Amino acid sequence: MKTVVIAIGGNSLIKDAKHMSVPDQYVAVVETARHITDLIEQGYRVVISHGNGPQVGFILLRSEHSRGLLHEVPLDSIGADTQGAIGYQIQQAMGNEFRKRGLKKSVTTVVTQTLVDRNDPAFQKPSKPIGQFYKKEEADDRMRVEKWTMVEDAGRGWRRVVASPKPVRIIEADVVRHLVEDGYVVIAAGGGGIPVVADEAGNLRGVAAVIDKDLASTALAREIGADMLVISTAVEQVCLNFGMPDQKALAKMTVAEAKQYITEGHFKPGSMLPKVQACVQFIEEGGREALITCPEVLSAAFAGKTGTRVTK
Repeated sequence: MKTVVIAIGGNSLIKDAKHMSVPDQYVAVVETARHITDLIEQGYRVVISHGNGPQVGFILLRSEHSRGLLHEVPLDSIGADTQGAIGYQIQQAMGNEFRKRGLKKSVTTVVTQTLVDRNDPAFQKPSKPIGQFYKKEEADDRMRVEKWTMVEDAGRGWRRVVASPKPVRIIEADVVRHLVEDGYVVIAAGGGGIPVVADEAGNLRGVAAVIDKDLASTALAREIGADMLVISTAVEQVCLNFGMPDQKALAKMTVAEAKQYITEGHFKPGSMLPKVQACVQFIEEGGREALITCPEVLSAAFAGKTGTRVTK
């Protein structure tokens, strides 16, 4: 029985700018849950990870509007909040789908911490924008009082940036592995996991950072010994020359080919690039294969009819 880690992207939670409410998100989750349940019916053991970028932004905005009335919520706690809230929606949708199909399965969410190196160079050069845009006077105040790092964004205003360190390991990986072996469907490493650092004694503390969801999913897949990493995104297949007249969809690519395409600049940072890099890393660290596709065609992609497979 194969174990699969499925990293679901933002389109599985928020379809567009007009459907961002919590009920709207649940509708999107229900649709994705159906497609993932198709795989569970086929006998796959499934771990689900997910993004949380917009949801973190929503909480930051609420925190900003309540400034002076309530305490500010630290970024690591916001990560925990979103893991719980999104995990709740996914596990409810999955559980309802199981009952509808008569599947004797249980699903649970593990609030997950991701260890990062406290000496990671990313902490010296914060680069990940979070939260809203501010006027310069407000930004100056935040930088002075809150000690935030902020950057000006092409005339749109000033925005807070935080570090995006690489994941070292998933703290709760053993818990996830045992749950999967016992037959549970597990939701873990949401939003890349809560970034934590360890002191000399091994004690953990949260840090204000954001971890790439796909790279954290790769770390989780490696540590639980998953057979396949699936990156679920908005497109059916990875394409060369994306959006150009000579656009070419890829059914498969080797690690060497993927690296060549990366060097040639085919994949955009913040879009397809980290997804392909995550797949490459998974294979190089011992994984068997990776797959990039959209939720609607998951079953067809697993059957080899679509999607983009990455192999050694």
